[in-house]
Amino acid sequence: MENKSQDNNIMKKISTFIVDKRQGFFLLFIVAIIYCIISIPKVSINNDITTYLPANSETRLGLNVMHKEFTTFGTASVMVANISYDQAEEISKKIKEIKGVSSVDFDNSSKHFKSASALFDITFDGQEKDKVSIDAMSEIRKMLSGYDFYVSSTVGVDNAKILAKEMTSILVIAVIIILGVLLFTSKTYMEIPVLIIVFAVAAVLNMGTNYLLGTISFITNAIAIVLQLALAIDYAVVLCHRYTEEREIKEPREATIAALSKGAIEIGSSSLTAIVSLAALMFMQFRLGYDMGIVMIKAIACSLVSVLLLMPGLLMLFHKGIDKTGHRNFVPAIDFIGKLANKTRYVVPLLFIPLLITTFYLSRQTEFAFGQKDIPTIRQNETQIADQKIKETFGQPNILAVVVPSGNYEKEGELLKALSKIKHVTAVTGLGNIKVGDYVLTDKMTPRMFAELTNMDINDTRLLYAAYSLEHEEYGYLVNEFNNRSVTLYEMFMYAYQKVQEGYVTLPSDTRENLDEIHKQLVMATKQLQGKNYSRMVIKLDLPEDSKETFEYLPTVRKVVSEFYKENTFLVGESINNHDLATSFEVDDIVISVLTLLFVVFVLLFTFKSAGLPILLVTTIQGSIWINFAIQALSHNRVHFISYLIVSAIQMGATINYAIFITNRYLVAKKHMSISEAINEAVNGAFPTIMTSGSILSSTGILIGLLSSDPVISAIGSCLGRGTIISIFLVLFVLPQILLLGDIIIEKTRFTLQVDTYQKVQSGNVRLDGHIRGYVSGMINANIKGDLKGKIDAVIDSQNTSIEHIDETESTAQEEKNQDET
Repeated sequence: MENKSQDNNIMKKISTFIVDKRQGFFLLFIVAIIYCIISIPKVSINNDITTYLPANSETRLGLNVMHKEFTTFGTASVMVANISYDQAEEISKKIKEIKGVSSVDFDNSSKHFKSASALFDITFDGQEKDKVSIDAMSEIRKMLSGYDFYVSSTVGVDNAKILAKEMTSILVIAVIIILGVLLFTSKTYMEIPVLIIVFAVAAVLNMGTNYLLGTISFITNAIAIVLQLALAIDYAVVLCHRYTEEREIKEPREATIAALSKGAIEIGSSSLTAIVSLAALMFMQFRLGYDMGIVMIKAIACSLVSVLLLMPGLLMLFHKGIDKTGHRNFVPAIDFIGKLANKTRYVVPLLFIPLLITTFYLSRQTEFAFGQKDIPTIRQNETQIADQKIKETFGQPNILAVVVPSGNYEKEGELLKALSKIKHVTAVTGLGNIKVGDYVLTDKMTPRMFAELTNMDINDTRLLYAAYSLEHEEYGYLVNEFNNRSVTLYEMFMYAYQKVQEGYVTLPSDTRENLDEIHKQLVMATKQLQGKNYSRMVIKLDLPEDSKETFEYLPTVRKVVSEFYKENTFLVGESINNHDLATSFEVDDIVISVLTLLFVVFVLLFTFKSAGLPILLVTTIQGSIWINFAIQALSHNRVHFISYLIVSAIQMGATINYAIFITNRYLVAKKHMSISEAINEAVNGAFPTIMTSGSILSSTGILIGLLSSDPVISAIGSCLGRGTIISIFLVLFVLPQILLLGDIIIEKTRFTLQVDTYQKVQSGNVRLDGHIRGYVSGMINANIKGDLKGKIDAVIDSQNTSIEHIDETESTAQEEKNQDET
């Protein structure tokens, strides 16, 4: 008891300092807010999700090579519906004439014209973020404004901006809902502005300090503020409720100090479970988990700092308004839940066990997606609608890039032929099969063949070949069989064009135009397919991008490539990316599940000082997670694996607090009443807090699920919203029965040392010195020292408590002395 008293004194001293020095804290927060407002626009947002792949994954390694070696030009697939083929041809010609358009792939095959719809595959002169590509895309949209058209392209599309706009709308609606919840659960109207100010400051601090992290993902940036609001608002609510309770009997300053000293430990313990759950995300191989984990932990830390250091000053500042705007309690009493718990304490836990087993099995049947294109969302943006329309009409191409060491055109040509013969390969493109006239770029050509292709004079061509041989020190060709000298079309053409540009070769204007056109095509092909150290080939598959069948097929492609190149080869594409993610998910799923449970159990272990109680609480919330994803599995809708991992961690970390709220009150209440009465008081006492926090988190999650077009974020919202509702239900209608039935486990597994006690019934004049618990003309549970008139019926600590009878005279004299001193 002395240690506890000392702890309370320390907390009271700290709380007094915070309240008395509130002006100084106001100044510090003003400085921090100014810094963060300046920093927010400087935060670097990463739109490329592949950068979070493990550094040794095939996709990451292949992308690194491709970024260094090749140029990837911007592309667009444009479908125009309800037109004739003649109209489609005319549109194709117009698109080709637009500045910035390099090529338009369109013909009368079913790949490009089907069901009165035309599909134009467009390549731009620049990369997807280059101005020339963006301007060309804008011109295409203007030209097609009178048609029913759909554009699938990343050119000119800022997903981060689209997502930020959606989340702003969600945040506005969420704030309105939260205001409604707070109005319903608050005790005074003026406390609501205090809560809003505290959260706004916490949000600004978190967004501004993201600058210190360097770069954060667009997904984390978009969802962090909404999740912060949903997860951390109850910290402020707890302190506010504590203040209003203390204010009933104390002056504003003393009430604020008391509320802070009592609420700080409760708020800290509550936030710790959320922090450790989010910390588990940081151990993911897919580093997006680390990105979201560190930002959300920082968000909770900013919320804690704002609640513990800023809010006490605000309560003092607004105390007059808080006092004047009190209103009746709108939250109803829920005595029926406590009564139901007592009646069903032996039934519900027994029914809960088979439910846990069943939902665990069903949750493991959840179908996971590793790409985003095949996950439906309630709200869809323009690109998603276009992708779906094109997929329904023409199918969805699955494109893979094969990267191999460069320098051997013959081997590349053989590999291209081998790849084209594999099942499910519909097209193969590489330097070795790009046609120029009747030849491909890797064909070897004699002087005569080259002259016929380019319309150059045969004598000029021979001189060109001779110069080529001289520069490459191949002197033997100058003497023997010169006319049979062969050079690859690609090499000879680029050499010829260089000499024409340098003025060593003069050509007629029509031949020069022909040469320029071929050169433009070759340059485009070279930039995309030929690097300094590597060559790139592109293959199209008739398989889905994200499916088990595709993942099982990929080794077939690798085997063919390995027959020609033993090392330094890479496969890159959406299917490879999805396969890498699926591989890392197998480990991440286990790591996050185990670490989340261990971290939470560890926190609860030291919070309640009982080995059995944490197991009961975690089992309840883990059950809600299994039920949540069992429902997902039964719906036969795939969920993105990132959404699953994040929701599992957040649902455990956030909703375990609901169980803690009830358990805390239950443990306190049962000290002075029966466990049947204690559970009823605990549920009634915790219900307003659970109602406030739970309704905010669930409604915010549902909003995100309904209004976000991003498949990952939408799934996080809908699963978290549903999971929170399930957790609330289990905490209110299953946990009370588990606590009642498991009370013996709680008591038997306590860490505190039990001391010898005995029951004592005494009446008359009694002097007490020590600790007792029981009724002394009313309930008492304290360290006391003094005289008592009345009857004692209490549990006595035999080691530390003494009782002695005193006569009436001594008792009266002591009373007179006390009165004189008073």
